[in-house]
Amino acid sequence: MMLLWLGELTMASWVLSYGAEHLSKKYGGKFVGRTLLSIATTLPEIAIVIYAAAGGSYGVAIGAGLGSNLLMMTLGLAIMLLIATTRLSKAPLMGIDVSAFKLDKIFLIITAIVSAVLFIDGYNYIDGIIFAVMFVAYLTMALFEMKAEKSKTKSTDFLHSIGDHEIVEVKEEHNPSNRFDKQMLKASLAFLAGTVGILVGAEPFIHSLEGFSTEIGISAVILAIIISPIAGEMPEKISMMVLARKGATGAAIAVANVLGSKILNNTLLLAVAVFGAMYHGGFYTSISLNNLLAYQVVLVTAVTIIALIPMFKKEIGLKVGVMLAGMYIISLFVQFLLPHETSETH
Repeated sequence: MMLLWLGELTMASWVLSYGAEHLSKKYGGKFVGRTLLSIATTLPEIAIVIYAAAGGSYGVAIGAGLGSNLLMMTLGLAIMLLIATTRLSKAPLMGIDVSAFKLDKIFLIITAIVSAVLFIDGYNYIDGIIFAVMFVAYLTMALFEMKAEKSKTKSTDFLHSIGDHEIVEVKEEHNPSNRFDKQMLKASLAFLAGTVGILVGAEPFIHSLEGFSTEIGISAVILAIIISPIAGEMPEKISMMVLARKGATGAAIAVANVLGSKILNNTLLLAVAVFGAMYHGGFYTSISLNNLLAYQVVLVTAVTIIALIPMFKKEIGLKVGVMLAGMYIISLFVQFLLPHETSETH
């Protein structure tokens, strides 16, 4: 039954990915990768976390978010680098320039450390507010940076036009982007259908995951960390692969998408988990840190920081991808060495 709902979530995620990727074309650029595309591709995880936390499965809710960060900061980036730097890409690159994402990398490290430290005494409503504020702060930062880049681009274009003695007047009524676009309607409907499919499949997936964990004697938290990202990260994996094949610009948006969505996991996703727990257990409900989650938090935080170290160089290439893929394999092996608890601790 779990595989059935996993398949349903995966299919819904693929449809969502199609819609999100095509909708992003209208707005384009780094801001889309950080915000619109990141939020869209994080929807499956948000749905899974909401249903798990609201149903009292707090460990599963936190585990799903941890698993997402673990998967995409290692295997996800590795696959993207493999595609972008080989003949799998339409325009293979020697390396991907990541110098433009300094603020994102710093913000990701800060949110990873803050979320780990706050979990020492458990997550409560105060922490939920802190995560929500950090999420708004990141969106604000992205918005101001986007405006600054647009202003700089406009100034450069204006100077070039004066230097060439060319002033081009564009009439609004002749702009094809203002016309009704059937492709945008199709993308919007796909996005809506994918969202509905995810909302329908998330709750039964959580129930089947917990039932399966009891049957095989492995903690539902461990299964959430390993299995949930297969469906939850499907939009992001698909959009990354599509973007990575498009050359330097597409690869840059893919990097922005990964960093942005992982920051969302450390802020918005945790806020959702806390508020879902409050809905289930009352305003003062706390998501407690048990031994299993403690090990997972340390592991995922360490992996996130290590994976970010090579990204503080100007470029990352295939060698970094191989290293990240190796880190994912090692982390999976470590999962089964950690102590398991088949029962959920609320």
